[in-house]
Amino acid sequence: MLNTINRVLEGIDNFVWGPPLMVLILAGGIFLTFRLYLLQIRKLPLALKWMIKNEEGGNGEITSFGALCTALSATIGTGNIVGVATAVGTGGPGALFWMLVAAFFGMATKYAEGLLAIKYRVVDDKGHVLGGPFYYIERGMGLKFRWLAKIFAFFGVCVGLFGIGTFSQVNGISSAVKNVFDPLDKHTLSLPIIGNYSIAIIISSLILSIAVALVLIGGIKRISQVSQIIVPFMAIIYVVFVFVLIVSNITQVPQAILTICKGAFNPKAVTGGAVGTIFVCIQKGVARGIFSNEAGLGSAPIAAAAAQTKEPVRQGLVSMTGTFIDTIIICTMTGLSIVITGAYKVPKLEGVQVTTYAFQKGLPFGNNISSLILMICLVFFAFTTILGWNYYSERCLEYLVKEKNINTKKTIQIFRWLYILAVFIGPYMTVSAVWTVADIFNGLMAIPNMIAIFALSKVVVTETKKAFAKMVEVNSET
Repeated sequence: MLNTINRVLEGIDNFVWGPPLMVLILAGGIFLTFRLYLLQIRKLPLALKWMIKNEEGGNGEITSFGALCTALSATIGTGNIVGVATAVGTGGPGALFWMLVAAFFGMATKYAEGLLAIKYRVVDDKGHVLGGPFYYIERGMGLKFRWLAKIFAFFGVCVGLFGIGTFSQVNGISSAVKNVFDPLDKHTLSLPIIGNYSIAIIISSLILSIAVALVLIGGIKRISQVSQIIVPFMAIIYVVFVFVLIVSNITQVPQAILTICKGAFNPKAVTGGAVGTIFVCIQKGVARGIFSNEAGLGSAPIAAAAAQTKEPVRQGLVSMTGTFIDTIIICTMTGLSIVITGAYKVPKLEGVQVTTYAFQKGLPFGNNISSLILMICLVFFAFTTILGWNYYSERCLEYLVKEKNINTKKTIQIFRWLYILAVFIGPYMTVSAVWTVADIFNGLMAIPNMIAIFALSKVVVTETKKAFAKMVEVNSET
């Protein structure tokens, strides 16, 4: 039965992530890159400066840095650790190359999303700042396209509840905890209907569910506060340890880079035929890259809309740094460590087990300590992702029910309990099914958002030219 379900899900996934969608997302990034004259290169230093310097007198609920951390909390998660491993494992080392290509052009897409989020955001009757693709579709493209906004919002709820937000994150956490505390399944417990599972998995799912519930009660401000503390701290720790791994194996780095580049265009030559075609390599790289950095997905602008800023272009640049940090820095380092240690070649390893093997073999600290380091990073990364995606999903749900005479507050409360339940049951799903479901909803969510990005690209270009012309004028006066 499970095999049949997996085959059906894989068939849907291959259809959703076929050439049309990948072309749509990549073409959007390429189109914006050239229309904005390589803005992701020219303005990256300014973007990094504004990332940590909050704007004075801006309107919104949280700081720009807080909005970025909330967005990063939803992007820096299992995609950076497990997603990269899955991409390299199923698409070969060359998948990392295509992940980086997608991320480079995705920076332009993320810029556009952040800009549009601020330009078309609204303030509700309670003073809450709301924004995201459903608002820039409705207010930018016109009310006649509200149906497209509702499609986005529906899939946004699904991605949070069944995809990135819950199953894949908690599944990665529980697998990492089990690898550290009960790798041989010596301590198991039989659960009705579900079956036998390690006690480590059961306890971790309970603790995580309770922790998520306690934070979600506080809404966006508490999520932002938690994210501003955890995300920068854990990102730095993870980067430091992966850097140590790479430096410890520095002599193998040139060969690893050659393997990645060669595998991008001739995957069979690198994997010995394990990866069939270059299309599979590109597909896995692009899909996992979008899963990780969410450029084109339309999720990050929901958090960006709450930023305390008056300038859409400024928040667009800050949003752009999220893709740079998430994929071009963190995912690259993870992928490089997996290729350097040959972890992707080890049979029967999947998901977090691949990255765990890379840490154990590559770090000079011994297997137990290396596994513990990865587990801690993964737990905190995935925890903040769960929080961030709850916020995204709730905003999508609010948009869907706002004009239906439905008690919004009660609906959100019910949704939160369903979300917590999804967190609890996530560890008991198979790794392949979890990632396939996440891929499907990611792809479906991206379609309406990318249509809006193309439709409003002229607005993005006009706002950008106007803002930078104003900056030049101000600088010349001073």
